[in-house]
Amino acid sequence: MIRPFQGMVPKLGSRVFVADSALVMGDVELGDDASVWFNCVIRGDVNFIRIGARANVQDACCIHVTNGKFPTILEDEVSVAHNVMLHGCTLKRGAMIGMSTTIMDGAVIGEGCLVAAGSLIKEGFVAPPNTLVSGWPATVKGELKEAQKALVAKIWTNYVRYKEAYFRDGWPLAESPKVEDERPGFEHGHPYP
Repeated sequence: MIRPFQGMVPKLGSRVFVADSALVMGDVELGDDASVWFNCVIRGDVNFIRIGARANVQDACCIHVTNGKFPTILEDEVSVAHNVMLHGCTLKRGAMIGMSTTIMDGAVIGEGCLVAAGSLIKEGFVAPPNTLVSGWPATVKGELKEAQKALVAKIWTNYVRYKEAYFRDGWPLAESPKVEDERPGFEHGHPYP
């Protein structure tokens, strides 16, 4: 389901897949070839959410923001595995977030990082590019090995292929709803609730 909130309508690039059981609402943008899978919630109601081209948000993820302070930004080719919680954080290009991870306000995951499954990324944590991050709470474990880099690079390409398979099977391309009273988002003057 793709829904406006206070006149802010999710904006979608080309060939975007949003599963029918997912909710995408408010000040949200999804780039070309992005995919949002079953039972996800992407709630841009008190700040903005930006999800880049070829990014994937897998089943049962929750993405939210902090009112007036922290948006959530996923750059191009980010992979967010099943059951991840993202709140007011930034994931740089090509990062891979493992299953059941929580990432808190103000955290920044560097380009090409791999965050291990089940990790807790505390508020304000910064992960350098191309590192392995894991633990509860998480720490930087070191530079990624070549096999880990290959895994991270492979996931997003798989998900572009998967969503195309759904389209071939008759699932619809995602479309933004049409509203008469469309309003600008938070970056362009919409008042924070």
